[in-house]
Amino acid sequence: MPIYTLPELPYEYSALEPVINPQIIELHHDKHHAAYVKGANDTLEQLQEARDKENWAALNGLEKNLAFHLSGHILHSIYWHNMASPKTGEGGGEPTAADGVGELADAITESFGSFAAFKKQLTFASSATQGSGWGVLAYEPLSGRLIVEQVYDHQGNVGQASVPILVFDAWEHAFYLQYKNQKVDFIEAMWNVVNWQDVARRYADAKANTPLLIPAKG
Repeated sequence: MPIYTLPELPYEYSALEPVINPQIIELHHDKHHAAYVKGANDTLEQLQEARDKENWAALNGLEKNLAFHLSGHILHSIYWHNMASPKTGEGGGEPTAADGVGELADAITESFGSFAAFKKQLTFASSATQGSGWGVLAYEPLSGRLIVEQVYDHQGNVGQASVPILVFDAWEHAFYLQYKNQKVDFIEAMWNVVNWQDVARRYADAKANTPLLIPAKG
């Protein structure tokens, strides 16, 4: 049985128009995300075979493949729920206490100085990724702060144990059919579909489940 499965979209393909058209959502979810799920499952099987045959020469490549496909699966699973339809008024805007996400809003201000400063940093981090990658707002448990990270491909440039709570996909397959080579325009438009309720839930969960990073004194 496969370990990982492709999650269903929480909305119709057309839900995120005009920011993201239905064709992109369908291809992105049904083809690209599905490929990462299959890749992760296939790599686990290949690792099992390598262990059985003690073929340790294959280990480095397989470990890298697993990280790539598994991170792709996890980031995309967050990505779909990080967005909500702008037609219903659920997506976009700015997190505020009036919308029930005051704790997240306060954390953003404390960590970045203001929402505007945070927005500029995540926009630039996302649009300036070299080649394929992601811009990520993450909860960093050692300091208890929010940080912005750049994820190249699906790996690297992340703090260990940081928990992604908002992700912007800056791979070309996420926008090229609609935005061509204008990655910055796509990232700017993404702010109109951010589901702050989902981001706030992820922030609260990350805080409540902080891992033990430094050994306790005994």
